[in-house]
Amino acid sequence: MPENTRETFASRLGFIFLSAGCAIGLGNVWRFPFITGKYGGAAFVLLYIIFLLFFALPIMVMEFSVGRASKQSPARSFAVLRPDHKVWSLWGYVAWAGNYLLMMFYTTVTGWMIAYTYHSAAGNLSVLKSEEIGKFFGGLLADPNAMVFWMAISVIIGAVVCFLGLRKGVERITKLMMCGLLVIMIALAVRSVTLEGADKGLEFYLKPDFSKLTSEGLGTTLYAALGQAFFTLSLGIGSMAIFGSYIEKDRSLFGESLIVTGLDTFVALTAGLIIFPACFAYGINPDAGPGLIFVTLPNMFNQMPNGKIWGTLFFLFMSFAALSTVIAVFETIVACFMDRLGWSRRFSVIFMAVTIFVLSIPCALGFNEWSFIQPLGEGTGVLDLEDFIVSNNLLPIGSIVYLLFCVTRYGWGWDNFVKEADEGTGLKFPKALRFYFTFVVPVIMCVVLGVGYYQTFAK
Repeated sequence: MPENTRETFASRLGFIFLSAGCAIGLGNVWRFPFITGKYGGAAFVLLYIIFLLFFALPIMVMEFSVGRASKQSPARSFAVLRPDHKVWSLWGYVAWAGNYLLMMFYTTVTGWMIAYTYHSAAGNLSVLKSEEIGKFFGGLLADPNAMVFWMAISVIIGAVVCFLGLRKGVERITKLMMCGLLVIMIALAVRSVTLEGADKGLEFYLKPDFSKLTSEGLGTTLYAALGQAFFTLSLGIGSMAIFGSYIEKDRSLFGESLIVTGLDTFVALTAGLIIFPACFAYGINPDAGPGLIFVTLPNMFNQMPNGKIWGTLFFLFMSFAALSTVIAVFETIVACFMDRLGWSRRFSVIFMAVTIFVLSIPCALGFNEWSFIQPLGEGTGVLDLEDFIVSNNLLPIGSIVYLLFCVTRYGWGWDNFVKEADEGTGLKFPKALRFYFTFVVPVIMCVVLGVGYYQTFAK
């Protein structure tokens, strides 16, 4: 698509909410609470925020800069900015595929959230006894028709929003969804912190006890905090770069990135305010793992006055968080087709929706008909493999690629990057930290990648 006809956001708020919507997802509201519970509460939260500010935030600025300077999707941006070094362009295609791969399992998990919203509103969860809640979730996973159906619903919602266009669909609906998400979160947090016995949960969550950092091993805890910082912002596969390509040059990108990161962190921290006080109020173990959302919390809502209402609101908020990411990543994929192949938006959306639905079927069936496929060892499934490829490989490797592209003379270069990042009014990028971004951060990122491989294959 020629630069002068490229779609743009109608407002700055649209860019911020859509970028935040991409970052705000299951990493905030599902993964963050249970991983915080596992690694010691407040002390882990403090580490997470430090890594978010000093490692993840600068790379977000770099992704936005690459997108805005090129006015292209990840499939074309590297080639536009450095046409003489075609090796960089290879990552554009990897990022394109990475967004596809992310949706191949993310649509299935999003389907779980939509399904639980429906069943909560219909009262199907509130009539279950404590031991039946776990069986209900197991029954959902074991039913191939239900798994494919709810996955298809998430695909259809994302595709319809993108079909309506950038401004009328993606931007407008994401604004409404994000506003609804924030309102529901605040209501749930107020309800949770006012429960009798919630003070113990607040202490666990907000009062650091650094001795707890060693309970799972200090190295493991540091890796978990750094990994969560990158996972939560969806960095490395161009999901942020595409939104940079839709904005004008009137605002500096460091300030905008700080706002997006702030919104993302607010949602993650508020999710903790919802879950931990309630867990302690009802005597629930906060390190219950992924089952905390689908097994433990429905039991808790059943014990609450008006639990059906609060449970429905909780899973609606979870669905909004998941769908905001689905819509944002769908838009990235559609933009790649439009920029690279010259397809129309409508044809791109239809093709994308059909292919993602088909490619998502293995994950949906991986819990039932195809449960014999255990690619990463006994007890694992298709989702685990796809999540490992994206979270443990593409996201950290892609972050390193964007980092090196922006700081080295073999890529776009430090001066070009800083000039683009500082264009417009607002906070400027900290140029005094050039040595840190050029030599320290890449080394640490490579160490994180190595630790990830070790923890997966050597233990």
